[in-house]
Amino acid sequence: MTHEAIQGTFAKQAAPAHRLLKLVVQIPCYNEAQTLPVVLEGIPRQIDGIGCIEVQVIDDGSSDETVEIARRAGVEHIVRLKGNKGLARAFQAGIENALAQSADIIVNTDGDNQYCGSSIADLVRPIVEGRADIVLGDRKPSENRAFSWRKRMLQRIGSRVVRGLADLDVPDAVTGFRAYSRDAAMSINVMTRFSYTVETLIHAGQRGLTVCSVPVRTNPTMRPSRLFRSMGQFMGRQVVTMLRSCVMYRPLRTFMTVGLVMSAFGMLPILRFLYFYAIGDGDGHVQSLVLGGVLLLAGYFTLAIALLSDTIATNRRLTEEALIRLRRIEADRAPHATDADEDYAARVAAE
Repeated sequence: MTHEAIQGTFAKQAAPAHRLLKLVVQIPCYNEAQTLPVVLEGIPRQIDGIGCIEVQVIDDGSSDETVEIARRAGVEHIVRLKGNKGLARAFQAGIENALAQSADIIVNTDGDNQYCGSSIADLVRPIVEGRADIVLGDRKPSENRAFSWRKRMLQRIGSRVVRGLADLDVPDAVTGFRAYSRDAAMSINVMTRFSYTVETLIHAGQRGLTVCSVPVRTNPTMRPSRLFRSMGQFMGRQVVTMLRSCVMYRPLRTFMTVGLVMSAFGMLPILRFLYFYAIGDGDGHVQSLVLGGVLLLAGYFTLAIALLSDTIATNRRLTEEALIRLRRIEADRAPHATDADEDYAARVAAE
């Protein structure tokens, strides 16, 4: 569905039309009425190399005045989800709608005013210059004394996971302040509800996208984090995310390693039984033979699963390629709102 441009606060102050690149700054929000005005005020109206800057708020089922504040501020796109779907789903919905609006670059920032809007220019520069597909805002958590020990642990775990699974050496893997080129955004598929940060980087590394980091400034904390209720909950979800990532992106290595380890452990009790059998005392050690046989059988089946999962992973990659091509075909059409961008569609219909 085509629609006319809305002359909101940000649209009026966009950069000159002769600049071709279009930037969409998206802000996932869940009850951010207190902090959203400050976030919107900090978004730059002009950036070198950018011809149009639009703002998109993703409302993840807020019960406060988040949507009303976004409307009054003249936000161009308001994507409304039915109920609280989680940060990852809100992020994915925003990416899809920004692509539908013909965005060349998409910047994701938080609605709690954690990141300085003035750093957006630094964030998009490597993409504008063609040096990167994804740019991460490095908060330097190891040096930032405003960060709690929880955030520092989160950063370290995320960076190690990304380094191991995607061969990407990034200093702040869990930062939510990041920029995506259009091609990179089209390749994003988020499977979890908890957080998209680590998963999208692993996916980027597997696809061979160029990822870099730039230092960014942060603001004083205005409210506590809502991403996880406790460290136990966070650790549990991160473990699930890591296991899922291993199975999805490195299935052959993961299952083959497990299968070989199980087979090796299975050989130990069998060798023990054979030793006692050789010296004429095998009757009392049959349990070692049974245990070893079970472990060897489990290892054999795990190795078979490794080969099968590698075939499935190949089919998944082919499906992802088809999905990316489909997204490109849809994106080549005239700009239109996605089904979730009902607020934008309603305003266009009223004009």
